[in-house]
Amino acid sequence: MPFQFPLKISTTEMHTGGQPIRVVENGIPELQGATLLEKISFMKNNLDEYRKLLMGEPRGHYEMFGAIIVSPDIESCDFACIFIHNEGYATMCGDAVISLMRYAMKKGLVKNVTLPETRVNIQCPCGPVTAYVTYDGQSTGAVRFQSVPCFVFQTDLILEVPSYGQITVDIVYGGAFYAIVSAGQYCLDIRESKVSDLRAAADATTDILRKQLELSHPETEGVSFVYGTILTDGNDDYSEEITDTMCVYAEKQVDRSPCGSGTSSRIALQYFKNKVKVNQSRTFRGPSGDVFTAKVVKEVSCGKYRAVVTEVKGHGYFCGNSTFTLEENDVTGRGFLLQ
Repeated sequence: MPFQFPLKISTTEMHTGGQPIRVVENGIPELQGATLLEKISFMKNNLDEYRKLLMGEPRGHYEMFGAIIVSPDIESCDFACIFIHNEGYATMCGDAVISLMRYAMKKGLVKNVTLPETRVNIQCPCGPVTAYVTYDGQSTGAVRFQSVPCFVFQTDLILEVPSYGQITVDIVYGGAFYAIVSAGQYCLDIRESKVSDLRAAADATTDILRKQLELSHPETEGVSFVYGTILTDGNDDYSEEITDTMCVYAEKQVDRSPCGSGTSSRIALQYFKNKVKVNQSRTFRGPSGDVFTAKVVKEVSCGKYRAVVTEVKGHGYFCGNSTFTLEENDVTGRGFLLQ
């Protein structure tokens, strides 16, 4: 479906831990479909040019991330959300959830507002997520969200990664499937090495896994692929010290924050490796220097897998508002990406 002219798209710009979150408010044609997954499919097949326009240059950049709010098909949810990035569509984004809670409160999207904390139910592509935003009657603050069931798909998987040799990874689901691995295995340091070197190592690992590993989720449709690789400092034993993390996802995109779903995956892995217990909180730091706290709330099941519900806490911020246009003869302005 071609662009509809005159084109004018309004957005609210936010960030969570430095990770940009572009909330699309209007200007995209109606997404057809009775369910969230049908709406995502419709956008992929008919309106993907709008994603490229908003994520790519000159309006966005290689690391841009966005969210489109739509009506939910789960009655208990306040709203549903489509997550977009440089490569396509995400199944989950905790960073976006954290910012969107404050946005939803500001825009009156929440059904039942309470003090000192308001519960918000958001339908994500991976399933319903419950979040809590602090609210004093005038302003909102920190947000904590509880994950969909997280589980370990495979531990200690040995890979032959080109240019790096044998690397041992854990495969964990936290709303998306990730490989989790210490940066030290690549002779890199999560805090001191260049981002470009860390990105290259993570991407090489993701690439091999996407070619070789067959994933399956026991309950949820459309999530059975390796979304990215999470590099860590290897500090997995319980401690009050901060542990560093970098998530490289989609098409070599580096999350500036500790990564919400990635943090869910890391704390779940630590739990199943007997490093932490229920309600033991840890602090995770992302590339920007901002931190999330996370803990395991309870053990549940997900099909044949032992699973946990995790809770991640962070803060999103408003950055501004944008209005984007496109002239009909502007080919370059329809979106491109440079690494």
